Amino acid sequence: MKQDHVDTILAQWQVQRPDLDCSPMGVIGRMDRANHLMKLSLEEVFKQFGLMSSEFDILATLRRAGEPVTPTEMYQTLMFSSGAMSTRVDGLVKRGLVVRQASETDRRSCLVMLTDEGRTLIDAVVTAHVENEHQMLNVLTEKEQATLASLLRKWLASKE
Repeated sequence: MKQDHVDTILAQWQVQRPDLDCSPMGVIGRMDRANHLMKLSLEEVFKQFGLMSSEFDILATLRRAGEPVTPTEMYQTLMFSSGAMSTRVDGLVKRGLVVRQASETDRRSCLVMLTDEGRTLIDAVVTAHVENEHQMLNVLTEKEQATLASLLRKWLASKE
């Protein structure tokens, strides 16, 4: 099997600290490097459509919801601060991709929804995004992908 950068790091630690079990570095280091490489690839697709990853996240959240969503619901889901969410939504409103609609039940609140242009854009981006994800994972068989997903689910469920 071909060696990666993390193998080099582990070998160096084995020489310098043979008393220390550095095997967790193999998992964590690879997850961190994989995350970095995936983010670069994902951002490249979003950039092709004139979006930042945070804008994609907002549009995709609205598309998945299938109905208007409050900014509070979005920032809790996306882990943005309310101020950051407001700024990003403002930018998407200015671009004509989303609109704010006053809540019928709470005068202090509003709902955010996709415009037709926003829906058309996010549908195109999601199609390209999913194809990109398939390409990123094509080195793994379907069974390997399922195993990896299962292991990551187990780890995340214990931490979230």
